[in-house]
Amino acid sequence: MNRDEILEQARKCVCGDREQDYGTPESNFSNIAKLWSAYKDFEFTPKDVAVMMTLMKIARIKSNNPKDDNWVDACGYLACGGEIESNDNKPKPKY
Repeated sequence: MNRDEILEQARKCVCGDREQDYGTPESNFSNIAKLWSAYKDFEFTPKDVAVMMTLMKIARIKSNNPKDDNWVDACGYLACGGEIESNDNKPKPKY
């Protein structure tokens, strides 16, 4: 796969059916963060989930068992994390 194909596959993953299956990344990562927080008694954020899942993919890449899926998914997790951070930094409406 070339970089364009990797990014296109990642785009399809994070902008396609997975959202219908699992909800938005923000909602899904928030649920994961709550479960991790309860399990470890440490507060995780949705952005932490994006980073930790990316690190999992990096660990798989490091295992020398080459699979395009690991590169695609890492790009997808980083894109979701970037969007979550961008949304977190938007000014909140004053009511």
